[in-house]
Parts: sequence; structure tokens; C-alpha cells
Amino acid sequence: MNTSSVNSYALETRHVIKTYAVDSGTIHAVDDVSLQVHSGEFVALVGPSGSGKTTMLSILAALLKPTEGNVLLDGIDLAGMNEKERVTLRREKIGFTFQANNLVPYLSALENVELMLRLNGRFDKTGRLRAQELLARLGLAERMNNLPGQMSGGQQQRVAIARALIHNPSLVLADEPTASLDTERAYQVVETFANLIHEQGRAGIMVTHDLRMVEFVDRVLQMRDGKLIASYETHEEIMQLVNGNRH
Repeated sequence: MNTSSVNSYALETRHVIKTYAVDSGTIHAVDDVSLQVHSGEFVALVGPSGSGKTTMLSILAALLKPTEGNVLLDGIDLAGMNEKERVTLRREKIGFTFQANNLVPYLSALENVELMLRLNGRFDKTGRLRAQELLARLGLAERMNNLPGQMSGGQQQRVAIARALIHNPSLVLADEPTASLDTERAYQVVETFANLIHEQGRAGIMVTHDLRMVEFVDRVLQMRDGKLIASYETHEEIMQLVNGNRH
């Protein structure tokens, strides 16, 4: 990760709270979370089910509005936007990959990637060439014209990664991107994802329950009961977390 030329964070949250009213009172799904991510930094958000990590990812994706607090993407506060502005921001500045890769089944791999450029009104010959180069970089040069149903799970996930990166987003979010893959394919997908985030200077956040996958990230943030409870900042700390999980 290189942050020497970065004067501010690509993504920053300040005291974010998300509450839900229930019969017994109020649930704090996210409870006073502040975090920062630089461009070119790949961060894992980990924690058990119910820890708040998926809710936090939805807030970062501008899919949920926080009850309190601020979410700044490239210095723009998402909390102050109306729904139309949030839709535009999601389309232009955020890339997504999901556990279910959500590829369009009747479009080829290349067409699925190009779709993000078309939605943003930025599709041209240069865009098509970039899509082809990105798929080739992901080892899919021979699969560009295949439909999703003609590809393995790992290949489909790599198409989803290309689609998330093709429109040069400021922030890339991955929600359990390896949950449906075997261990070898999962390692390949996360390592490639990390390399591209570093090379292209995106801010990347991956939610995962599989601590084996975090050895490819720059930092690990751990959530429990809606709060950030730990941050693993160095490779040594991250590997201690990974190795401790193996025992």
C-alpha cells in the first residue's frame, strides 16, 4: 500500500450509529463506528454473525442511511444526500462484488463487465479494450464470450471483480466474495482482488467470515455487537490472527 501521495482518506466514517426499534427497545446494529481507508488500501471487516459488519457494509455502500454520524467518500458526505444523489454516487463511485455474483445470465463475461460502462454513459472503444484487458488480467482471455452458466464459480467471481473495477470507482466493496468457492479458488480470487486494488489505487473493503482470506489484506478490522473492537495493522498481527484461527 502506498499512501504517501494521499492527502486525505478515500473513505471515512465518523461516529456512525444505526439503530432499529423493536418491541423490547432499541437495537444498535452499528454502534459508534469510526474508520478510515486510504486509496490503494485493502481492508477486511470481520466478526461473527450479528456483529454488524453486513449492516456497516450496506451503510458504506450508500444502501442504508446511518441513524447518526457521517460517511465521507472522496470528502462527500453520503448522509446528506437524497436518494437520487445516492443512486448516482453508487453507480459512479462504488464497485460491488457479492457472495452471489449477480451476473446477468444472458450476457457474456465481456458484456457483463461492459454493462457498468454503459450504465455510466462511458462505453466506447477504449472502454471495450479496457474490459478485455481486465478480463485477460484475471485469466479469462479465453472466456470473454462465455455466458455465466458456462463458467465455474471462481471464473464467475473474477468476472464480478472485473465488473466492480471497470468504471474506476473510488471504493470497492466485497461481501463474502469467496463463500461459495473451494479454498484454492478462494485464495486465487482474494489475492487477485488485492493486487488489483493496490495497482489501481482503489479503497477496498471485504466483509468475510473466513479468517484464512485476510492474509492478503493490509489491515483487519474486527466487529462485535455493532462496535469496532480491534484493529490488526501489521502483517505480523494479521498472520497471528490467521494462525490463531487455524488451531
